[in-house]
Amino acid sequence: MNKNQDNLKRLKTVEGHVRGVQRMIKEDSYCIDTIRQIHAIQSALNKISINILDNHLNSCLISAVRGDDPQEQDRVLKEIIDVFEAATKV
Repeated sequence: MNKNQDNLKRLKTVEGHVRGVQRMIKEDSYCIDTIRQIHAIQSALNKISINILDNHLNSCLISAVRGDDPQEQDRVLKEIIDVFEAATKV
């Protein structure tokens, strides 16, 4: 299974979990159980994000670094920094 297929499978799982959390909230389920399900969703999304970042680093970033355009190298590196900065904001 390639990474895109794996990511799509994970997203479908996340979709099911989100529907489950909606149902739990609607049914006024125990708060801690709901939070645990939300954490499972966040974990799955984090794994998808890591997969996509890995692909980006092994394709786009490497192409830019090996290229002769210093502006493109700077742009790609800045993108990665921006993604990490955005990820650390709550």
